[in-house]
Amino acid sequence: MRVAIIGQKWLAAELLKRCLAEGHLVVIAIAPALGVDGEYDRLYAVAQQLGVPAACTQGRLSADQVPACDVILTAHAHVYIKEEVRAKATHGALGYHPSLLPRHRGRDAVHWAIHMREPVTGGSVYWLDDGADTGPVLAQDWCHVRPDDTPQVLWRRELAPMGLRLFSQALTMLDAGVDCKGRQQDPALATWEPGTSNRRLSG
Repeated sequence: MRVAIIGQKWLAAELLKRCLAEGHLVVIAIAPALGVDGEYDRLYAVAQQLGVPAACTQGRLSADQVPACDVILTAHAHVYIKEEVRAKATHGALGYHPSLLPRHRGRDAVHWAIHMREPVTGGSVYWLDDGADTGPVLAQDWCHVRPDDTPQVLWRRELAPMGLRLFSQALTMLDAGVDCKGRQQDPALATWEPGTSNRRLSG
């Protein structure tokens, strides 16, 4: 598969490595522009090390930044993927959300699962559309939340590795040519939680 990866940090960098190890052609890796510390994001750095075409984006992503490909993968990407960008990929764009969509839409899903003392959570690979975390779910898995988990511990132990596995599962499905439209999310089960950056969550 010809894959474009848009994202940042550990998840995007490891996804790049995994795609290459599984025999996919990564046509570009797009990461955020230089951070305030003047350092490149991990995805950009790994792409440079592995000889993969790489680019940086400053908040907005235009269609001319993405080469034609089979699918776009977004991993920890805090950038809106417009319809004209998604159209550059034959199949469209897939994202990973660390919740059992449609529950906990929004950028701080892991924090809210723990704040609400949920015993189970999970991750979802879904087709991006014009909404926020609203597209059809292609692959999903679950995990237990331990009583002493923090968002960081739960992410590192369960949800980040789960994201890599689900992306691999989705690419295998696409490569095999099976029906990959995904399952529409039930709006009656949907929840949306705000960002936690300015909130103090207890428990």
